[in-house]
Amino acid sequence: MRFDEGAGLDTSEVEDLRGGGGGIGGRVALGGGGLSVVGLVIYFLFSQFGGVSLNPSSSGLGGLGTGQQMDNTSLAQECKTGADANRNHDCAIVAIINSIQDYWGQEFQRSGSTYRKAVTNFFNGGVNTACGNATSDVGPFYCPGDSEVYIDLGFFNELRTRFGAQGGPFAEAYVLAHEYGHHVQNLTGVSKKGTGSGPTSGSVRLELQADCYAGVWANHATTTPTESGRPLITEVSQEDVNSALDTAARIGDDYIQSKLGGGRVDESKFSHGTSAQRKKWFTTGFQTGEPARCDTFATNSLG
Repeated sequence: MRFDEGAGLDTSEVEDLRGGGGGIGGRVALGGGGLSVVGLVIYFLFSQFGGVSLNPSSSGLGGLGTGQQMDNTSLAQECKTGADANRNHDCAIVAIINSIQDYWGQEFQRSGSTYRKAVTNFFNGGVNTACGNATSDVGPFYCPGDSEVYIDLGFFNELRTRFGAQGGPFAEAYVLAHEYGHHVQNLTGVSKKGTGSGPTSGSVRLELQADCYAGVWANHATTTPTESGRPLITEVSQEDVNSALDTAARIGDDYIQSKLGGGRVDESKFSHGTSAQRKKWFTTGFQTGEPARCDTFATNSLG
């Protein structure tokens, strides 16, 4: 994946909380509020096989955690153009977020509605959100309570070292596009359908739809113009797409339970879908480029 060297970046879509210490620990209301690419899988993994507790919190706390400060000065100075994104990881994440939100803004406009942008928060160790407190163990997540995305960028290293994923920029883009898929669901009112667990549950359908929305954005990534009129992303290769599919496979319920949870697969605990399903729905979005083809709630064939 390559970025247009001359395209401008908008760092206002990111809040950098990493300089404030983090590490506050605590609990996030996943399942009752927060939607994560892997968080619920890890939650069920730990609850089934023992380990850290991520019990839901009803505290509804918002804002920064103790000792945390938002400081975008460095990002604003370092991340100005696509050229910066091509050589700086943080700037690449900013560019990806810009591209995703540019696409959905234009898609909502085409359908006669208004897209409200969501900020992505970079944090280290732990963070305080409107869905409660969260540690980095939860993985990237979207909080409907404040309509924001949260990510410890160290998660991308975890994907490679713990989950065995190939990684790479487009794999990271898939993760972020998935979280923004949850934002789209929140804006359209679909989020409330994501309840329960099991292979055909609302939770699984919600996650697979977010995977499909990620694929839809990927389809349009090289043709979606920014406010300057030029697409931020100039190239998406088959190798990029393969890395996204590899990541989708590594965070399926069945893969995580069997590879990281002792070998036993319990379908009643499924919350995100199998590896094959996640690959199928990302592919559906990528091949069609049509959000309407992502209605996982209207099919009996999830894959």
